[in-house]
This record gives sequence, structure tokens and C-alpha cells, in this order.
Amino acid sequence: MDDSAAIAERFLEARRTASGLDEYPGEFPLTLDQAYEIQDRAIASWGQQVLGWKVGRVLPPYSDRFGTDRLAGPIFSKRDGAAGETVPMPVFAQGFAAGEAEFLLRIGAQPPAGKTSFTLEEAADLIDEVHVGLEIASSPLASINDLGPVAVVSDFGNNNGLLIGQPVENWRDSGFQDWPVSVLIDGQEVGRGTAAAFPDGAIGSARFLFELMARRRIALQPGQWISSGAVGGVHAARAGQIVEARFGGDYVVRCQLEAAKPN
Repeated sequence: MDDSAAIAERFLEARRTASGLDEYPGEFPLTLDQAYEIQDRAIASWGQQVLGWKVGRVLPPYSDRFGTDRLAGPIFSKRDGAAGETVPMPVFAQGFAAGEAEFLLRIGAQPPAGKTSFTLEEAADLIDEVHVGLEIASSPLASINDLGPVAVVSDFGNNNGLLIGQPVENWRDSGFQDWPVSVLIDGQEVGRGTAAAFPDGAIGSARFLFELMARRRIALQPGQWISSGAVGGVHAARAGQIVEARFGGDYVVRCQLEAAKPN
């Protein structure tokens, strides 16, 4: 077993047992390509259906080092959350946990085979719905965000589920990317922002994913979700806390984090 396979299995074992990792489980990769190789091996070994993909930001100095402003990881679980409902969402109590306010884009058509470059308009044409929601960012590795994008990519993009809220009506003309979005933990606001502050906004995240997956030779499927990036920032939380996201004053999605159980 080479080191990439061994690292993938150590991450998966920690996820299966809902245990923590005190340090990166192997020799630290030097490149994002090596980290995606670990991710690919973990996806194959996990053996569950990929329901979507999270897209996260890569900030300086890492963006300069790796030549990208985004990264991606698979999503294997999702739940629906009606307005006003508090939905339990599992996190790794001995690792890292956060709830991130995000616009969730549903893929409506499969990207053309062999196409490796997309305009923003072409990317938008492949999306059929936009919802408000929360990405549950969680990993057994407590230091995952401190270690940077290579570590994040290695462990499913630091994802442990998706909470899908209300659809954005008439999303193309809604101006949703300019909506103010706030994140609250136990009722206290901890972050605020807009999707328009991202390079090329939420649709830019979809374009990034379509191009990345073409290079990785992974076929995206209609019905899969794209979690387009933490609008109000990433704020660590713990099991038992309530994370709420408010979008444009009219949309709310809320969850209570709970300790993941061994699988």
C-alpha cells in the first residue's frame, strides 16, 4: 500500500470510528494534485454515493503557492431543512467542526464530455436550482484548517454533510449574490458577507468545479449539489451548539451540531 492509500485509510478509519486525529496521518503532501489523489482513493474506499461537491476558498499565501483560489471535496450526506426548523447535524467532536452559510447550486445538466473550460454563462446554464443552506465542515483532524488546503483536500474537503434550505425563487434575476448573509452561533452573530465578494461569485465556484472535474476525469451528474463557499466565513463550533444562517432577510436555515457516532 503506497502512502496516499495509507493516508486515505487512516482518515476513513477515524471517520468510521468517530475518533480524532492529533496530527496529519502520514507524510504531508507537497502539492494539491497529491492531495486529490488521496481524496480519490478515499472516495473509492468509502463506497458511498457522492451527492454533491463542496467548493472552498484558497486564500493567500496558499493561492499564490498553488495557483488556485478554490478547492473541492465530495459530499456524502444531506438533509432538508424547512424554514424555522432546527435540524441535527453530526460533527466530529474530537476534531474540527463548523457550520458555514452557503448558496447551494443544483446541477441540472451534465457538463459536456471533454469540455475543460467554461464561461460563467455556460456554468450558470448547467444549474437548475439555487437554495440557501449550511455546509457542515467537519474532520477528525482538529488542525485541518490550520494546516491549509492540502490537508483540507485530503479529507473530503473537510466536509461532513449538507443542510439544504429553501429554494431561491427566480434565482437568475434575484440578485442573490449581493444579498447580505450572516452566521450566528447560539444566537450571536459571528460572521457576515456576500457571495459577490468571492472571485466571480457563487457561479464562479460552479465554473471552478466543472473545470476541475474535467481535469480529474470525474463525471458530474444531474441532481448533484455544489456547495459554493462560506459566505459569512468559517467559524469553529462544537457539538451542542446551534448554527443559524440568514440570507437577505427572508431566508433562514438552522441546525444543532451533535457528536457523530461510530459508523
